[in-house]
Amino acid sequence: MYIACILQFCYLSIIRMILNREPRIASILPAMDPAEPESRTVMHICVLEVRRTAADYAASRQLTFSDAYINSHCSNQLLTSSSLSVTRSTMALNLQGFPLPTLDRLGASLSPDVDAKAIASEWFSSFSACVEASDVEGVVHLFMSESYWRDILALTWDFRTFTGVNNIKEFLKDRLSISQLKAFKLRDEFLGIQRPFPDLVWISFMFDFEVGNTGIASGIGRLVPQADGSWKANCIFTNLEELKEYPEKVGFLRNLEPNHGLWAAQRQREIAFEDKEPTVLIIGGGQGGLEIAARLKMYDIPTLIAEKNSRIGDSWRNRYKALCLHDPVWYDHLAYLPFPPNWPAYSPAAKLAGWLEYYAEAMELNVWTSCEVVKSVRNEENNTWAVTLQFADGKERIFNNIKHLIFATGLSGNQPNMPSYPGKDLFKGQILHSSEHSLASDHIGKKVVVVGACTSAHDIASDYYLNGVDVTMYQRSSTYIMSTKHGWEVLFSNLYAEGALPTDIADRVSASFPLGFAAHGFAQRSTQLIAEKDKTLLEDLRKRGFKLNMGIDGTGFGLLAWTKASGYYLDVGASQMIIDGKIKLKNDSQLQSFTETGLKFEDGSEIPADVVVFATGFSDARLLIRKICGDDVANKCSPVWGLNEEGEIHGSWKDMKIPGLWYAMGNLAMDRFHSKHIALQIKAMEEKKFGPRYSLRVSS
Repeated sequence: MYIACILQFCYLSIIRMILNREPRIASILPAMDPAEPESRTVMHICVLEVRRTAADYAASRQLTFSDAYINSHCSNQLLTSSSLSVTRSTMALNLQGFPLPTLDRLGASLSPDVDAKAIASEWFSSFSACVEASDVEGVVHLFMSESYWRDILALTWDFRTFTGVNNIKEFLKDRLSISQLKAFKLRDEFLGIQRPFPDLVWISFMFDFEVGNTGIASGIGRLVPQADGSWKANCIFTNLEELKEYPEKVGFLRNLEPNHGLWAAQRQREIAFEDKEPTVLIIGGGQGGLEIAARLKMYDIPTLIAEKNSRIGDSWRNRYKALCLHDPVWYDHLAYLPFPPNWPAYSPAAKLAGWLEYYAEAMELNVWTSCEVVKSVRNEENNTWAVTLQFADGKERIFNNIKHLIFATGLSGNQPNMPSYPGKDLFKGQILHSSEHSLASDHIGKKVVVVGACTSAHDIASDYYLNGVDVTMYQRSSTYIMSTKHGWEVLFSNLYAEGALPTDIADRVSASFPLGFAAHGFAQRSTQLIAEKDKTLLEDLRKRGFKLNMGIDGTGFGLLAWTKASGYYLDVGASQMIIDGKIKLKNDSQLQSFTETGLKFEDGSEIPADVVVFATGFSDARLLIRKICGDDVANKCSPVWGLNEEGEIHGSWKDMKIPGLWYAMGNLAMDRFHSKHIALQIKAMEEKKFGPRYSLRVSS
């Protein structure tokens, strides 16, 4: 299988080379249909181009491409490979990075008796000495030319990734001496050789250090062998862990005093904020808002959560009843309070909702339910917010000196993206967005069309089928499909799994891989391995006519998640329903309009429908910011979600370009890890220990 994977990687590289030369091919690939003459012509051109290019390319890699391989795989790959179907998106991302540092590419070999600890210790000794001496040249000499340094807050007070030794050198010239790094210590645990693929090997290690008189930080390094027998850094990750003078009040720093009969009254006074204002106001009481509030509480920062629903957890409880997490429990633990050991691997939404409600109570978080933030006005003179909160009974409360306003309102602020089609007013049935859908049993005896083919669409469609409802999925564009069984086996087996790394270590290891590194070969290899394991499922979906891709540039669901939080389905059973025809499929023509009794398509075909559910995602998160804070703030603040040129996510958990404005958007794992980063920044600002930021310079 390894040889097949290598051939596949080389094949995709050839196709990318062709697309760079022939942009006209790329322009029509997303809509390719083997039944169309133009598509067959493009496929024929690509086959000829691959044949012409393969000999030279393969020779340079000491590999062989046979004509039989090209003929048997070319047409299929043109139709299913993400390197083709989303090439334009990949080019727009423009993520910095290098090919994988494979043994062949480096001209290196691995001795069977290599002493990982000795090599790491020697390298780390040189590294720490050069860093403490602010010897930039000495530090960069320890790196490969094609290397990465990712920093979260420790040296930059920002989320930054520096790609290539020249960018690392510039970063260190600007920040090394003023950061005053010291007290480096190499950890013995988690140090060793790792070999994720037969031709890819590194020595991984963790370390601790201090940032001047301000912070305590951790790091992860990976060294790769060189042709001359030495080992150099391919990647360093540094992460701020604590503020020296202001540690979290946990463990030995917890409240040690007994409390006889006073606790309930004290909690009521704390929640009411009758004689004071919170320093931080969080909009939204989902897992993101709760975990940030818990982190801030550990730093003694008065915080209030405003949750518009009547109960904590309703953001999950009120979604469609079939909703269940597709991420495993080991990935989804909450900060300070992990799920109990008998918790199911995949959490039903209603069960998670109850846990969030318990979490708020157990962590003693200050939450006002049935309370909506309706307006927030920024005071430019003192960098505070005047915030108006409105309760369900119409009463209002106004705070005039909120220092930090955090939007923790979920995916894109939970503002539905509802496409508009002609004839909507003529349709005699019911039109819903997935956020409005609740029970499939509400529509028993009716014909339902679900518009969309990603996670919510699959969940909703499968729920309809299981409730005996006639359901059709309308797939507008291709989808990346990965079974959770095989996907998590490949991606999470050594990170987030039973008996794997502790969650806090796994979070740091995961964060230590820059997206630029993943996007230039590593993710493609993992995605291909998953596809091999899912081969029968994917082939059966193709036979059924379901349109597939391999994610952005063949990277699977990762870049789709980080760029637009959609475009994929992590299969937990609905794919087989589609294969079996239990969920009907329509994707051979574009939707044109509604009719009185259903949907009409551009090829003249129609589908009868009593209910149409748009599982079409959510809009720009800044729409909610605009609604609450006004046009001026919304126009000035940074985007929320998507990737910048360094591969860092826009907006979430960091500088929004408006002092005191924050956004928290991500899955449960990201909320757990990055809630600490928001809390550290706010605590540092409140204690006058913050900054300055070393942010990405955006050219105008």
